[in-house]
Amino acid sequence: MKAKRRIALAQCAPRLGDVEHNLKLHLQWAEEAAAGSADLCIFPELSLTGYFLKDMVSEIAMSHDDKRWQPLLDASRQVALVVGVVVKDADFRYYNAAAYLSGGAIRHIHRKVYLPTYGMFDEGRYFAEGDRVRAFDCDGVGAGILICEDMWHLSAAYLLAAQGVHLLVCPSVSPGRGVLSSLHIDDLRSVAAWDDLCRTIAEFTTTYVVYCNRIGYEDGVTFHGGSSVHGPDGRQLLAAEQQEGLQMADIDLREVERQRVATPLLRDEKFELTLRELQRIIDERTAGPY
Repeated sequence: MKAKRRIALAQCAPRLGDVEHNLKLHLQWAEEAAAGSADLCIFPELSLTGYFLKDMVSEIAMSHDDKRWQPLLDASRQVALVVGVVVKDADFRYYNAAAYLSGGAIRHIHRKVYLPTYGMFDEGRYFAEGDRVRAFDCDGVGAGILICEDMWHLSAAYLLAAQGVHLLVCPSVSPGRGVLSSLHIDDLRSVAAWDDLCRTIAEFTTTYVVYCNRIGYEDGVTFHGGSSVHGPDGRQLLAAEQQEGLQMADIDLREVERQRVATPLLRDEKFELTLRELQRIIDERTAGPY
C-alpha cells in the first residue's frame, strides 16, 4: 500500500442546474489536481448540479449508464475523484449522492442517509434517503464517504470506524451562519462548528477526516468554504482559505497505525455490546401500547 497520499480539495462554486458548465469545471480542476501530483481530488456536495435544485432534481439526475459520466471516468484515469451528483435508480428514486471514480470506473456511490428538512433545508421533499453506510477500497486504503448532514449523526462515523476505514471523506454544502464576534468569515459559528466536528470525529475514530465544502452564492445563500483536513490525532493539517481554489494536503497513512497503537480506542471498542444494547433499547421502546 502506498503510504503517502496527496489529497486535493476542489473548493468550487458550481452553477445551479447547469451540469454542462459544472462538468467542464470538474475537468479543469481534475487536470490541475493531476498536474499537482494529487492521488485523489474531492469536490463538494452536489458539485455537478448546485444545491437548491427543487423541481430540477428529476431533470438533471444521472443513472449509471448516463453518457455524462464518461468525461469524468476518463479524467479518473489520471486522478481519482469524489464528485457530488444526483443519481436515480430503476424505480425513479432520486438521491443526493457522492461517487468515487478511479481508473475509468465508478467504484463506489454513497447516497446521503440523513436529509436535513428544517430551517432553510428542504432535502426530504425532493430526495430519497440512502439506506446504508459502507466502506470501500480507495486505491488500497479503507475509506468511507459521509455527505454533510450525515456527519452530524455520530452513528454514521461509528459504523465506518467499525469497518476499519483509515480515510473519511465529507463533501458538504454548508452555508455561513451565526456571527460570533465580528463580520470576519472565521468568526462564523458554522465554521467553528465544522472544525469542532471534524476534529472530534478524527480524534475519536483515529482516522483522517477530509472535509470539502463549497464556496460562493446560490439562491441568496452564502457558502463559506472552510474545507479542511484533520489527522488521526485530531490535529488540523489544512484549513482552506475562504475563497475558490484548489487546496492540497499530504497525508501519511502510517500515522493511522501509529495513532491506533498509541491510543487503541478502536481495539478496545465493544461492538457486540453496542449491538446488544441497541437491540435492547429498540425492544424497550417498541414494547407495549404506542
